[in-house]
Amino acid sequence: MDFVAFNGSFSMWKDVAGIAGNIFAFGLFVSPMPTFRRIMRNKSTEQFSGLPYIYALLNCLICLWYGAPFISHSNFMLMTVNSVGATFQLCYIILFIMHTDKKTKMRMLVLLLVVFAVVGLIVAASLQIPEKLTRWYFVGFLSCGSLVSMFASPLFVINLVIRTKSVEFMPFYLSLSTFLMSGSFFLYGLFNSDAFVYTPNGIGTILGIVQLSLYCYYHRNSVAEETKEPLIVSYV
Repeated sequence: MDFVAFNGSFSMWKDVAGIAGNIFAFGLFVSPMPTFRRIMRNKSTEQFSGLPYIYALLNCLICLWYGAPFISHSNFMLMTVNSVGATFQLCYIILFIMHTDKKTKMRMLVLLLVVFAVVGLIVAASLQIPEKLTRWYFVGFLSCGSLVSMFASPLFVINLVIRTKSVEFMPFYLSLSTFLMSGSFFLYGLFNSDAFVYTPNGIGTILGIVQLSLYCYYHRNSVAEETKEPLIVSYV
């Protein structure tokens, strides 16, 4: 009876961490909105890059497939957060394509097709694996690798902050949302005993702490001016 209660407690805290992660992830999903308001106002993508949104869509779709019951166990919260994330990224990409020049428009359309083709190949390949454990490892390593590379992307910003001694290109609330989301899904993965979830999110949590520490150290030297950097980080 105590064992059942213990497992029930773990399940409850896993759900709490997952819900928190979904809430904090929403902050990341809406963070590019000021960028796109500017794009729509100026009817131009200026010097903004659409690549972060392409990569974020790929990451969301891979993690969405990993969270499916056919692949992993009890990862419904991963499906919800990545479903919402994929929807946001697709909307951003469509808006970007609508307002960019013809050459970039064609390149973005090709990249979008590549994303769907890659995800389609991953789905088709995993469906051919009869053993669930092998299937879990196959998609899990792909999902984990995608998340690790995504969480490693702030290393460029961290280097930029240290070099310029300014947090101009590292918005506080974006860094805070990244830290809170990563920390929540780190706990979610621990409570669910899923190394493919807690390992990359543990790395994301550490990098989030580093970003927040740098912000506290350098924020007084930051120059308040509008940035042209795309405000996007990725999601679980």
